[in-house]
Amino acid sequence: MKPCNRDVKGGEIARAPRIRLRAWVRALLCAIALLLPVAAHAVVEIDITQGSLQPVPVAIPVFGGASLHAPKLSAGIAGVVIADLESSGLFKLVDPAAYIERIVNLSQAPRFADWRTINAQALVVGRISREPSGRLKAEFRLWDVFTGKQLTGQQFFTQERNWRRVGHLIADAVYERLTGEKGYFDTRIVYVDETGPKNARIKRLAIMDQDGRNLRMLTRGRALVLTPRFSPTTQEITYLSYADGRPRVYLLNIETGQKEIVGDFPNMTFAPRFSPDGRNIIMSLQQGGNANIYMMDLNSRQTSRLTNTPAIDTAPSFSPDGKRIVFESDRSGNQQLYVMNADGTGQKRISFGDGRYSTPVWSPRGDLIAFTKQLGSQFLIGVVKPDGSGERVLTEGFHNEGPTWAPNGRVLMFFRESPGAAGGPNLYTIDLTGYNERHIATPAFGSDPAWSPLIN
Repeated sequence: MKPCNRDVKGGEIARAPRIRLRAWVRALLCAIALLLPVAAHAVVEIDITQGSLQPVPVAIPVFGGASLHAPKLSAGIAGVVIADLESSGLFKLVDPAAYIERIVNLSQAPRFADWRTINAQALVVGRISREPSGRLKAEFRLWDVFTGKQLTGQQFFTQERNWRRVGHLIADAVYERLTGEKGYFDTRIVYVDETGPKNARIKRLAIMDQDGRNLRMLTRGRALVLTPRFSPTTQEITYLSYADGRPRVYLLNIETGQKEIVGDFPNMTFAPRFSPDGRNIIMSLQQGGNANIYMMDLNSRQTSRLTNTPAIDTAPSFSPDGKRIVFESDRSGNQQLYVMNADGTGQKRISFGDGRYSTPVWSPRGDLIAFTKQLGSQFLIGVVKPDGSGERVLTEGFHNEGPTWAPNGRVLMFFRESPGAAGGPNLYTIDLTGYNERHIATPAFGSDPAWSPLIN
């Protein structure tokens, strides 16, 4: 099977045709299932009852390079693919020291017996070269070692500056072909960068790739910034800023840097977030001692009130179909989770466990709601079904807060505050099994992350 071609222009890459998945592979993440070791030539089997992780052994030799500067990029791109796949917790790199065959010709089928000998179940091979125009050409193939069949293959053409993104795209293609789920590696994170002493922190908006690379600042730190949130349809974010001590909600285009004020509100404003179609912003506005949830049409700038109680209603988040909203409220005496229709009707409490629930956010898949829960001195990150059933804790710590979903709904990012005078927030990811927690390194402290949709 010949690779599919994809062209990278100005960082934008058209999606390649997808290949139909085998049913036994498609079931993997749908059940948060785990692939088990298998004998040579056996079909990979899935045990949906297991709760411990058994990563799939994958071999990824350093990609070949056919030009003067390509070998360094070849190793770099292969390294990005390896790091992405391993970070998911679903894949384990076979030790390169054990590789028997040296892949020379990408057009020839590998010697599968050599790869079966070292227990590799999947093999990713690639090559990086430079076109006469100066652009890079990146190509890869994914092989099923036991059946000897090519599962997918693609080609990318891009400027050299986009080489890391090529690695993320290859990792996404491998992830999707082997799991039946969309990948999430070609995405970005916007968060609040925090520097300075604990009692006088400078907070700036920062953006980076989901693996912590390609970091850049979006604001200068002259005004306090809070709660950045991505649009689900564009590369825009909404956030709250206190320039001159006045709370304003802003829209920022992260590509052009263009910024505009969405609203200038006389009272406190909390947690602005986009609707799934990107046409509205939902937020909480304080009036006296209470706060209620409002929705603003971004075209007309008209607001409509959705809740009307003497309590504090805040942190609203839409379901992916836009029909319902989850939010937190202390109307019952302490913070709990509630769900209502998008017009404010049908308000219903869904959390009844011990502790206080906050920062709910609906999964892009629609099947779960993530939340923060304070129970005694511990802060938990958990998930619950929209009807309130099936609550599960994924991780706990001194101060965990602010979950945000990867676009495939299988991984969460959050921040954890470290104790002490020198402590501060750091970013972490956790998957839905609760077994794969990872620290995402940033140059300074980082809080309040928001995950982008897949980059188009």
